[in-house]
Amino acid sequence: MLKGQNIYLRTIEPSDAALMLNWENNPENWAVSNTLVPFSEHLILQYVNSAQDIFETKQLRFIICLQENDTPIGTIDLFEYDPLHRRAGVGVLIEEISERNKGFANDAVQLIIKYGFKRLDLHQLFCNIFETNEHSIKLFEKNGFVQTGAKKDWVRIDGNWETELFYQLMNKEN
Repeated sequence: MLKGQNIYLRTIEPSDAALMLNWENNPENWAVSNTLVPFSEHLILQYVNSAQDIFETKQLRFIICLQENDTPIGTIDLFEYDPLHRRAGVGVLIEEISERNKGFANDAVQLIIKYGFKRLDLHQLFCNIFETNEHSIKLFEKNGFVQTGAKKDWVRIDGNWETELFYQLMNKEN
């Protein structure tokens, strides 16, 4: 378990399957995850029950929980883990709308940065953010991520084109 000021991160448990099914099948999240169709309960159960070995799956998902009452409010992921080039992508979701804009995503990002750089010895973390997602841009810039590129008209959402920004954070210690 990784502890922040008001939240902690834990790995996924089999008991999280129903929660994951609801979050993954929320159409509002599909654009950022490139999801076209809902996930089946069977697929979610397979994922939840599979080994959470970042070296095997090249990804690792943590559940973000409130410390005060152990309530799960979202997820933070490391994805496209590349041990050769020592990098991974970061994605964060505070699914519970009532818990957004309270600093919980910031705590989670800070924890995942420390975990990635200290535990996994990563050289860099990266993320992709839609140009219109001002909250995520502020979140990652606040934590030292720098925009290093833009993919113009990269994603089509509801008939409109979105530009996707590419951000990186380098580990200055290695």
